[in-house]
Amino acid sequence: MYALVDCNNFYASCERVFRPDLNGKPVVVLSNNDGCAIARSNEAKALGIPMGAPAFKYAHVFKKKNVQVFSANFPLYGDMSNRVMSILATYTPDIEIYSIDEAFLSLAGFGHRDMADYGGQMVKQTKKWTGIPISVGIAPTKGLAKVANRIAKKYPEKTGNVHVIDNEQLRVKALKWLPIGDVWGIGRRYAKRLRAIGVETAYDFCQLEPEWVKKTFSVVGWRLQRDLQGTPTLELDQVADKKQIATTRTFSHMIEAFSPLNERIATFTAACAEKLRQQNTLCRQVMIFVQTNSYREDLPQYSRNIVIPLEPTDSSILLIEAAHQGLKRIFKEGRHYKRAGVILSDFIPRSALQPELFPSIDRQRTDRHAPLMQTMDRINARYGRVAYIAAESARRWKMRQENLSPCYSTRLEDVMVVKAH
Repeated sequence: MYALVDCNNFYASCERVFRPDLNGKPVVVLSNNDGCAIARSNEAKALGIPMGAPAFKYAHVFKKKNVQVFSANFPLYGDMSNRVMSILATYTPDIEIYSIDEAFLSLAGFGHRDMADYGGQMVKQTKKWTGIPISVGIAPTKGLAKVANRIAKKYPEKTGNVHVIDNEQLRVKALKWLPIGDVWGIGRRYAKRLRAIGVETAYDFCQLEPEWVKKTFSVVGWRLQRDLQGTPTLELDQVADKKQIATTRTFSHMIEAFSPLNERIATFTAACAEKLRQQNTLCRQVMIFVQTNSYREDLPQYSRNIVIPLEPTDSSILLIEAAHQGLKRIFKEGRHYKRAGVILSDFIPRSALQPELFPSIDRQRTDRHAPLMQTMDRINARYGRVAYIAAESARRWKMRQENLSPCYSTRLEDVMVVKAH
């Protein structure tokens, strides 16, 4: 059996842990630069505020409905995630942290336990120790555990935030309930294609010929189908690493000069490099792009990207150097830049890198930088991001975060003080 544990409205729930006065009130968390909604409490969802709602378009709704709006506080959310995952790790020796608010738990060998009761213990302990509400779906496969989790989250009053699929009748009922567009791993494009041939639910998907599924959706789709049919096919260690890692931003104000734009690109590159190291891969290609404000028709328009090939590396220093050279080649004076980004691609596993008798200069530098990168990652994880100095000037820009909450659990000066009388 597998359990899929998902934190409910995670970012909004993190804000509520330290602000219990917000319980029962609509809460929205905005993306970087306070751009759009990336988390909503159930009360905010009930008001019709969609995921991705642009903050400037919904400002009147926020004000009229007294919605509590927060800027994304990722150091706080990351710390709360670590606390939740540490609790879940006590329930099984095999855990796969799938995202900041989700984890798969292997419950092999736990057959003697009442699964619903075991899931209920997770819910109660996590809520008591962290204040974060979770939903638990338990089933014989990872795919079905995802389905069970959706049911637990959709009907908390009936399920107590725990749902178990442990027989054929429950499996079929759950799959007939789940629309094909909500199936884990079925994207919007594939869902549209499946609906065109009459596949409306997850159950319909399971009735398709396996060979057709494999031919149409590759072996990944075939494995998902088998998982939904009740045959364990997706193991904990079979989640693929990302094929691309990107950091892109729309700026709060337009940038004209090279230096501040270069600083942004350097910061984006460092963030991508850290994720690259987390999955133990090396990058052989970095793409930089810049764009002007397409809504400002009174200004000259410009959009350009460039791809820089690399020796395999995960060094933030080398990647920032490459990004800097790329930006120099595509930067155009007299333009008002509103958006830019960095995309790393063409990865190989670090373990696949072959030793060389006479390694290139960049290869030597990658190896030499490894201890420094490890140290930087540990500092970033514990104290927050350390900025790299890009080109000739230090970072002077600051992200728009007009509604940022304190870092209650990661910054000493923000720790809450309780006075007893």
